[in-house]
Amino acid sequence: MHVNWLSPTKIRQMVVGGSHRTLVWDDLNPQQRLSVYDRGVSLENKYRSPAEKKASAISYRLGDTWSPALPEQEALGQMVAEFASSIWHKRPARTSGASGLRVLSVLEAVSRSLSGDGQPIAVVGNEPQMEGTR
Repeated sequence: MHVNWLSPTKIRQMVVGGSHRTLVWDDLNPQQRLSVYDRGVSLENKYRSPAEKKASAISYRLGDTWSPALPEQEALGQMVAEFASSIWHKRPARTSGASGLRVLSVLEAVSRSLSGDGQPIAVVGNEPQMEGTR
């Protein structure tokens, strides 16, 4: 995670790459927040020797790109509604306290890194740690 308060551009993107598709979330593009890229790489995996593996060809698959229609909803409002629903229906919330603690530990690590002139902060378990203090 990179934090730069002086950046002249605002970027709120996340890329999740998989073996068959890549998802790109762009929070600043309300018309196309989510894009799905159907692309991949194939490598022949029937090798008899390391030399055959080196000589094998890589094939690139370029497929379609699409952006599914998503309802426009405010994230914090949805979280509060889900929490209230879990109380009302007496069921566990979709996200646990442990999950919230993990998110908080990452945010604390980002804050410490920012305060420490960008020094990397490792997150081990749920506790942010300065490099070399493990």
